[in-house]
Amino acid sequence: MADRATSGAPVLLVAASGLAREAAAAARAAGREVVGCLDDSEALVGHRVAPELPVVDCIDDVDRYPDAELVVCAGKGAVRERLVHRLADHGVEAERYTTIIHPGATLAPDTVVRPGSVILAGVVATAQVVVGEHVVVMPNVVLTHDDRIEPFATLCAGVVLGGAVVVGRAAYVGMAASVREGLSIGAASLIGMGSVVVRDVPPAETWAGVPARPLEPG
Repeated sequence: MADRATSGAPVLLVAASGLAREAAAAARAAGREVVGCLDDSEALVGHRVAPELPVVDCIDDVDRYPDAELVVCAGKGAVRERLVHRLADHGVEAERYTTIIHPGATLAPDTVVRPGSVILAGVVATAQVVVGEHVVVMPNVVLTHDDRIEPFATLCAGVVLGGAVVVGRAAYVGMAASVREGLSIGAASLIGMGSVVVRDVPPAETWAGVPARPLEPG
């Protein structure tokens, strides 16, 4: 259970998005206090993106909340990564990030979830699964034995990974896609929704279909 423990500190979400609304609901379901969101849109500050989720400040005002733990809630992994680097320029270190794990997720005791990641309801992780930093795992994803999800990856709702799958850094696996055991999804690659992946996907490619094949650019 390394890196899964969370403190009682309040949670501050970065980026006022649909994911932030989902993360806030999951955090509250887990008994966490949610301060609100930071966002780059000054027009949103002082307003709410959900009844109990105010936009309290701009992202560059993170220094005003030294006691809050952070989760970056941009939907795209590459954007999450840019925001993490930007927050580092404000002195935000890795220790400031927390995990949000919905109590409706079923994670084996040896599951590792690194800081900054969000695990939503219905997720199942079976044995020796590792979820890296700032990963988003949407509802009803199945992670089987020895899967490894690299930092900033996104697994959309209903994704199923066979055993010993590696999902690369900032890769995006679309809704209801499935990946055969032992394969790798390259860094920054995109897998279309409903795809069935039966061979390794190189980095920075877009694949879709049954079986999944690379799509030509444009």
